[in-house]
Amino acid sequence: MKIIPLKEGNFSASKTKDFTLLTDQNRDTVKGIKMSVQPFLIVTDHDYILLDAGIGWKNTTGQTVVSELLEKENIKPGQITKLLLSHLHKDHIDGSIQKTENGFVPAFPNATIYIQKRELDFAFENRGNPSFDFDILEKLITLPNIVWMDEDQGKINNEISFEVVGGHTPFMQVFWIRENNETVFYGADDLPQESYLKYHLAYKSDFDGRKAMELRLKWQKEALEEQWKLLLYHDLEKAVIQI
Repeated sequence: MKIIPLKEGNFSASKTKDFTLLTDQNRDTVKGIKMSVQPFLIVTDHDYILLDAGIGWKNTTGQTVVSELLEKENIKPGQITKLLLSHLHKDHIDGSIQKTENGFVPAFPNATIYIQKRELDFAFENRGNPSFDFDILEKLITLPNIVWMDEDQGKINNEISFEVVGGHTPFMQVFWIRENNETVFYGADDLPQESYLKYHLAYKSDFDGRKAMELRLKWQKEALEEQWKLLLYHDLEKAVIQI
């Protein structure tokens, strides 16, 4: 199993969830919550699995950072077989769609996209919430290659298992990928940074901060016992840790 972080950059997120790329010139002056945006590609013997899709940030030439990073690994977007979405906030889904002269097209045209149906219902019940990009979301759900998930837990295949855990959002789901006695765990925004394991806090930015905190304590114990590799979507410095 190969883990490839696809870091779009370190950003500052405003209260209205506008993202500003941090640079040497602005990092000390720009206001907002500082975080990375970092999808992950997991390559197994059977799949190219993308964990969340980022915000579709583009480099100076107009190419998305994710596609640029894939290119450096000699991987084409069309090779992605599965896109697993933990939840539907804009910084996790906007990179799934690209705007072209002929309209919006999937960024990963051959990928089956896995979406938790109850998370979608929650998003549409909260129109006006700046965490969601409804223009992108409405395009995303029209794609033909979507698997609508409605179970609390289960297996996508022999390597991939999931569980709807809540916390950051009511129906956020997390994923385990297991192959050749190796376990990769993606806790998404319930476990976005390494510091969340050091400071046991309930964050107000979560839908249910206490539940997210309790989940982290549980996962920390299991990760230590079973030697999971933890993927950190929003950590400014690290991508993968093992405790």
